[in-house]
Order: sequence, then C-alpha cells, then structure tokens
Amino acid sequence: MYYVYILNCSDKMLYVGYTENLQVRYKEHNNRKVISTKQRLPAKLIYYGCFISKKDAKSREIYLKSGSGREQLGNILKNTI
Repeated sequence: MYYVYILNCSDKMLYVGYTENLQVRYKEHNNRKVISTKQRLPAKLIYYGCFISKKDAKSREIYLKSGSGREQLGNILKNTI
C-alpha cells in the first residue's frame, strides 16, 4: 500500500507527502529526520489516504501540492486547520 498524508506543522503550514509505511514516515518527521519538517515540529498527522498503486499515490500528492489541490484541502479540512 501507498499513503498520501498531510501534516499540520507547528508553523501552521501543511506538509503533503507520500510513503509506503505511514507509521515509520510519521516517526521520521517527528524525530527530525526529514529536512523539510525538522524546523517545524511538532507535526500532527491530520489526513491520509491509501492507494494500491504507487503511481496513483504520487499523482494525488502532486495534485494536493497544486493550487487547486491546496484549495480543495482548505475546504475538506476547514474545521481542522
């Protein structure tokens, strides 16, 4: 399985990523092993989706990082962020 996930970082910015092992990746973020989030901790997992295909997961990650994807996230998670 592949996971697309969203973290809410301490600076109130969202981080979007994908991984094969969500538990391990989440621990890596909060243990300062990921450069893009290491100065923005703690990071809270606020969303994830599962995919069978790596290609589908990567496509979803890219979309969520786009302007319209960010807008959709704002609508979906408006009570969370």
